[in-house]
Amino acid sequence: MKILLVEDDTTLANVVRDWLVAKNNEVDHLTNGAEALEWLTRQHYSVAILDWELPELSGVEVCRRFRSGGGTIPILMLTGRKGTDDIVDGLEAGADDYLSKPFELPELFARIRALLRRPTSITSSTISAGSLELDPKTGKVSKGQEEIVLSRKEFAVLQYLMTNPGRIYSAEALLDRIWPTEAETSAETVRCHITRLRAKLASVGEESLIKTVYGMGYKLESV
Repeated sequence: MKILLVEDDTTLANVVRDWLVAKNNEVDHLTNGAEALEWLTRQHYSVAILDWELPELSGVEVCRRFRSGGGTIPILMLTGRKGTDDIVDGLEAGADDYLSKPFELPELFARIRALLRRPTSITSSTISAGSLELDPKTGKVSKGQEEIVLSRKEFAVLQYLMTNPGRIYSAEALLDRIWPTEAETSAETVRCHITRLRAKLASVGEESLIKTVYGMGYKLESV
């Protein structure tokens, strides 16, 4: 596959590029965001790996502008940031996944392959499940003609479940994903957010798309 790697730490970039090339991939390496946006719009890549902190344009801004222009390829963000709000910003800008530094190369490659296994509709700008639509670019969620207002973490939980429909996630897995650095959280935190999401998404007489699989966790019902 053809991969765009955008990382201004040349030592790290060389290690990643050499490892990916050894796995029989073609890799273009760039070091600044403005150039990355240009290459993304005139080249075809299987996946893009964007560092968060880049000269000229941040990785998040590159992602946001690429998505607003209709770009649909999977994007993996690399970040040294640990704050949940930062991570949610990246996801709302249109990133499909993120990987915190430092990371192991096999995990990076596993994340890339997982992104490429997703259906095309999941890596497009709008994610749908029945009448429910989520737009990562704008941070808006709607059901039919009604816009649903969610908190940042509610949005992050819903987006993660919607991009992995049918897959069961334990409370611990969701905590690690959405609240990676917040010590004062527990399975009850997840349960409360799921409860609020169900209430906000509920329609009279309609069964919730978000299911509890007792003893295992939560999933979004495939539609």
